[in-house]
Amino acid sequence: MMSDLRGKRALVTGGSRGIGAGIAEALAKAGADVAVTYETSAGRSGEVVARIERLGGRGFAIQADSADPAAVRRSVDEAAETLGGLDILVNNAGIGRAGPVAEIPLADIDALLNVNVRAVVLASQAALSHLPDGGRIVSIGSTLAERVPFGGLTVYSLTKSALVSFNKGLARELGPRGITVNLVHPGSTDTDANPATGPNAEAQLGFNALGRFGKPEDVGAAVVFLAGPSGRQITGSAITVDGGANA
Repeated sequence: MMSDLRGKRALVTGGSRGIGAGIAEALAKAGADVAVTYETSAGRSGEVVARIERLGGRGFAIQADSADPAAVRRSVDEAAETLGGLDILVNNAGIGRAGPVAEIPLADIDALLNVNVRAVVLASQAALSHLPDGGRIVSIGSTLAERVPFGGLTVYSLTKSALVSFNKGLARELGPRGITVNLVHPGSTDTDANPATGPNAEAQLGFNALGRFGKPEDVGAAVVFLAGPSGRQITGSAITVDGGANA
């Protein structure tokens, strides 16, 4: 229902483009007010905010580098202050770095861990003082958390699989407050970073049961479901949105 999230206040990290923008707009369509963070894409984040406002919600953008612990915490507090509270946290911000373990630079390892893992922990931690009982935390993982079909993705996949255990543990900790904690694992999704017409698309589609890339709004629909009243009994779990690639 379009009004499932009416009156709810959400923060989507890394919401200026791609999957994050799709999630932010899906939440707004469901009735939520939505803040998004961005690192450098001020113009694109402004476009997302404008779309949120055209959908009837309040929207605003916060500049925050997810590799900076202070910025992560600040962005959560700023979102809650500006929105008048926080009901939904979506940990979407993430980066990709590829390379075999024998060759991947330390700087890339650190960047992957800092953004894809540490920032999720810190944002969730910061949100706990703002989320009401019955709030929602949804993190965006990857099908690569469960299956690694190509070489060179080992460290990236490690960061996404780390979210699985964090998700389960945090669900246990927050269960007494009725706060649900879940993951959404996207597969190949048509974005600027991984276009459906890109050089790697054909290889990815070889694993896909439906034979097509997903769209950001497909991931957004899963987030809205988990964030809404229909998801109240789902926690410590994951929804895979991958066209059957991991089937």
